[in-house]
Amino acid sequence: MLLRKNVEMLFKNNKKSYVVYTAGAAVLKEIAKPVAVVSDEIRNIAAEMLVAMRIFNGIGLAAPQYGYSLRMVVFDVPSESNTGTPGEIALLPRMPMTVINPEIIAYSSSKTEREEGCLSVPEIYAPVIRPERVVFRAQTLAGEFIEYECGGLLGRCIQHELDHLDGKLFTDRLTADAARQIRGDLERLKRIGQSSNYRRISKK
Repeated sequence: MLLRKNVEMLFKNNKKSYVVYTAGAAVLKEIAKPVAVVSDEIRNIAAEMLVAMRIFNGIGLAAPQYGYSLRMVVFDVPSESNTGTPGEIALLPRMPMTVINPEIIAYSSSKTEREEGCLSVPEIYAPVIRPERVVFRAQTLAGEFIEYECGGLLGRCIQHELDHLDGKLFTDRLTADAARQIRGDLERLKRIGQSSNYRRISKK
């Protein structure tokens, strides 16, 4: 985990360009590979992902969205979204954070519907039905293993970002009716994305 002040410093001082890949990019359809060793390279990618997430105004970013087919995700879910599940209580105060090889090991039977968007599907939103809570297991950059039941916005964000590690976008989770409503916008995004190799580029 990087402390918030470290992310703020990176955000303010870094002048490089940052890229988020959009719908249509091959990397977003791949099954991401596990991270074998938390090396300096992995730490550097994680640090860049945290800055990119901030620049593009996200609360989560998976490594495939940043162009790396690795099972790694960064989160910055706001603390005010806390609904009281153990994972929210434990993890929201630690944001922003990076997790390695995350997995969902259990889902609640109860489900909720909520509108979702995605940095890889900019300006397109649709309601997605997901389990209300999940049991989430992962490793931090420091080597700590965590396992918590998570609900609320954090639980939904975990499910959304881990979908990216398995080659899925939130648009793959839509009902037939919801998919029809955004089909034209999604096809337009993919068509326009061809000219930029499906990349959104921003320079701090």
